[in-house]
Amino acid sequence: MSDAADSAPKKSKKGLILITAAVVLLGGGGAGAWFAFAGGKGEHKEEDAPVAKLPPQFVTLDPPFVVNFEAGSNARFLQVAVQLMTREPPLALELEHLTPIIRNDLLLLFGNKKMDEVSTQQGKEALRAATLDAVRKIITAEGGKGAAIEAAYFTSFVMQ
Repeated sequence: MSDAADSAPKKSKKGLILITAAVVLLGGGGAGAWFAFAGGKGEHKEEDAPVAKLPPQFVTLDPPFVVNFEAGSNARFLQVAVQLMTREPPLALELEHLTPIIRNDLLLLFGNKKMDEVSTQQGKEALRAATLDAVRKIITAEGGKGAAIEAAYFTSFVMQ
């Protein structure tokens, strides 16, 4: 009978160890799942939440640009008022500081256009895109973030 008594506690110890291991594994798995799904959601929500944009800052390049068309065309001059948009206030100040360089390059850009190039909607959009590219290049060349200039707008466009 002593053999039967010795084998009974061994079985119960094995069973107790298996039950304890199962509880630890299930508890660890449950805790891991909670951290992965419930606990991690708050962190992911902050990362996935859209970043609030700063309000747009507009810099007007005053006075409007006036350039002559080549002789013999129906229109003799082009007058364009330009505003640049960024959402970074320090860049707006930098634009104002670099206005002489920007005005020079844009006068050259506008002055090299022909009336028939800018008289269509597509021509005006192409000129607006070229204006934005020219300003971005200037800002980048001066050590700024040219890509932070989001848009160039023509607020007046007169051909006469």
